Amino acid sequence: MSDLNYENFKTMVNMYTIPAAVLQVHKNPDGTCGDIIMYAINKLIESNYKALFSGGEERSVEGQPYYANMPREPKFELICFDAAFRNRRSHTYVDTTMMYGYWTENILLPIGLADDREDKNVGYCLFMYTLNKEMDAGKYATVSPDIASFVIKTCLTLRNEEDFASSLDTVTKDIREYTNSFATCIMTVTPDLYKFDILSECVRNNELSIREIFDQVPYEIVETWEGLVGETNDIIIQNEEDMLFYESKAPEWVATLRANKVRSLILVPFLRQNAVIGYLYITNFNTDNLPRLKETIELVAFFLSSEVANHMFMERLEYLSNIDLLTGVYNRNSMNVNVDELSTKLKLHPKPFNVAFCDLNGLKSINDNDGHANGDQLLRDAAGVLKDIFQDDKIFRAGGDEFTIISFSSRLDFEEKIRILREEASDPDWLYFAIGYYHDAKDGNLRLAMRYADEEMYKDKDKYYEKYPDKRR
Repeated sequence: MSDLNYENFKTMVNMYTIPAAVLQVHKNPDGTCGDIIMYAINKLIESNYKALFSGGEERSVEGQPYYANMPREPKFELICFDAAFRNRRSHTYVDTTMMYGYWTENILLPIGLADDREDKNVGYCLFMYTLNKEMDAGKYATVSPDIASFVIKTCLTLRNEEDFASSLDTVTKDIREYTNSFATCIMTVTPDLYKFDILSECVRNNELSIREIFDQVPYEIVETWEGLVGETNDIIIQNEEDMLFYESKAPEWVATLRANKVRSLILVPFLRQNAVIGYLYITNFNTDNLPRLKETIELVAFFLSSEVANHMFMERLEYLSNIDLLTGVYNRNSMNVNVDELSTKLKLHPKPFNVAFCDLNGLKSINDNDGHANGDQLLRDAAGVLKDIFQDDKIFRAGGDEFTIISFSSRLDFEEKIRILREEASDPDWLYFAIGYYHDAKDGNLRLAMRYADEEMYKDKDKYYEKYPDKRR
């Protein structure tokens, strides 16, 4: 490109009152996108890049590859390539607050060049953008009618379904069909609990279970996604070149993709107050017209974020109202509700059940002599043993040092669990349970069974203090 054309491009970008640049896009011999150079830029681009990427440090921008001053983005390169060589315009408005602290409106326009030019492996496009601290709803209103239709349908589904799970299942199915993908799922991440959960999934012809696949994926792999999407607003893998790019950054994750025959992927984060709370995960999708698909999915994910955040908030409230935070088992409030409901059900439809009361011997002595921190640890240890043994049963912390178990296991199975508990909780200097239990074969009287179990527990506690009189409170 001659110096005259450079000057023409420079004059053109300097006419704009928003950041603008002419990008020089190179085509590789195999027809894929090569380097993208910031060929001619205006002063607004230069000052923005200085503030956003260099911390105020003076850096050369013009004449440099775009990724010399910002993270490399394969999907941005694709859009530039489409503009420069396929004459495709692009106008997107995306949440890039994780990267820059702004919402970004990006505009890419083709710059037509003569067909008889010497180097047909070099093309040009005009790149412009605006930044907003807050989301501008008016800019979302400029999306094409077909995209708007799908997004509106998604929003109505989320509001009209009878329950949250049903609405997510419908939305997940719609997204899978819209993207013509093999599998789509909606998931949440809870860093403080070090876990993630699949809320909804849809797989073509129900060929596999995403939940079962992710059961084999350690949390540490999902945790790496936040760092990856922090460099961009989402992750899109459309071919082997993209796969190799992310393999260099997160090899353990990409290994799981290859093991499960994932060839293409869209991973869009759900954000709440600039924190990742979950992801929309789409595999083996139709990569035709990717810019349009990208815009649609990002817009859907924006609205899904608020619904997922509300669901997580309600779940958290329910958790806090039903779980004893010290031990992680159900609390007294939850026990009262469960006992009321079960009592009614068992009276109407009696069936065999078991009840056990387990009281921690010596907790007061440990609190008084060794401090409440040690007493709290004893309670956590006690709950851990109960959870390991009574995995399929409901465990409640009924009081300060008392736990209650309600089980529908067979009598033999339950008594075997009690036997194991006595073996594992018989250390008079630390964890020692006084245990009372009762099996109801046919009467269905839960409250009476609890009274009998409680009486047996106190008999067992008396035996403990007879054996260890110095432990008596």
